[in-house]
Order: sequence, then structure tokens, then C-alpha cells
Amino acid sequence: MRIIGILFRRELASYFATPLAYVFILIFLVLAAAFTFYLGGFYERGQADLAPFFNFLPWLYLFLIPAISMRLWAEERRNGSIELLLTQPITLWQAVLGKFLAAWAFAGIVLALTFPLWITVGYLGAPDHGAIVTGYLGALLMAGGFLAIGSCMSALTRNQVIAFILGVVVCFVFLLSGFPLVLDAFRAWAPQGLIEAIASLSFLTHFEALSKGVIDLRDILYFGMTIVFFLVATSVVLDARKSE
Repeated sequence: MRIIGILFRRELASYFATPLAYVFILIFLVLAAAFTFYLGGFYERGQADLAPFFNFLPWLYLFLIPAISMRLWAEERRNGSIELLLTQPITLWQAVLGKFLAAWAFAGIVLALTFPLWITVGYLGAPDHGAIVTGYLGALLMAGGFLAIGSCMSALTRNQVIAFILGVVVCFVFLLSGFPLVLDAFRAWAPQGLIEAIASLSFLTHFEALSKGVIDLRDILYFGMTIVFFLVATSVVLDARKSE
């Protein structure tokens, strides 16, 4: 854990070593406010909740989270620094976990900076603060799932742009896996059991329950298992490609 902590701190500090982190934060906050107040009709709804913010958050994450994850391993492989990293007294799994936790912490910091929305809704009405806390928990878990997928996609290539595109595509499939857009591709040939299993993988379905204040252990386990699966997949891919 000490080694993971050292790597975590180094990676998290690296996000703020360049202006890109601040640009990303600015873009996220501006888009979150625009979607909440204008497209989501925050004032027009006349309800004291953050539903407009949480409704658009998955779509913000669909493009912005892969932008964070695309550099996790693609840049290391392109620069050849991954070989130097793995020559240190550190295991591959420790490196994967440390870099992922740093990216997740950065995403959590960006999410936490939306607190003025919470203050605003608290000032205008009497919201259910428990539901808002649950919504933020769901948002953090969803960000972790997207980051784990993006980490795996980043490990597959040396090109950050390709890693970004792969991340967006795979995250999009997981986001809408419970909707006809994805299920129609399987209905013609797949058994009903497989279709139901694919439908249960929808990020949107699991997040919607949490964003409404409903804490279901199955939703939390789903995001946790997704994160673990794709981090293990990242380790496998890196191990298979470390000689390339």
C-alpha cells in the first residue's frame, strides 16, 4: 500500500503540473452549469433537487472521462517510460491501481467543484440532501467505471487519440446497453438470457437509481465489479504488450 500511495501522489500531482487539468476542470464546470440551468430547465422546473444536473452527467462523462483516461498508459507506452516504471520495485498491479486511483481522485475533485449547484438548490428550496449525497456517490462510482474502461483502452494502444475514441465507443455501449439501440443488434440471434444479461450492464440504469436517492447494493456491486474487471483486463493487456 505504501508503494501504491507514493505512485498515487505522484500521478495526482502530475495532473496539475500542466494547464490541461485546469482547462479540463473549466470545460467540465461550464458544461455542467449550461446543461443544468439551460438544457435542464433548473429554474423552470420549480423543484428543489439536482435532477437536471444528474440527468446530463452521464453524457458529460461519456466524453470527458475518456479524455482523462486516454493518457494513463498510451503516453507511457509511446514514450517508453513504462519500461522504466516497471523496472522500479513495483508490481504491474500496483502501477495499474496507483494510476487508476489518481485519475479517480482527480475526477472526484472535479465533481466536488460542482458544489455551488448544491448550495444553490439548498438556498432556493428544501431539497432532500440524502438523495443528493447518494447521487454524488453514484456519479463517483460511474466515473470510476468509465475510468477503468478508459484505462484498459489506453493500454491497448500507444496513440492517445485512438485511446480516447476507443474509450468513448466502449463507454457508450455500456451506457446504453439496456436500450434498443444496443439490444437490437443481439435480438435477431442471441438467446433471451444473453439479451437480459447485456441489458443489465447499462451504466445509465444503475446510475439513475442512485441519482434518485435509492441505494441498492446491486448497483454499487455492479460498478465495483466493473472497475475490478477492467483493471484486471488492463493488467493482462499490459503484461502481454510490455515487450512491444
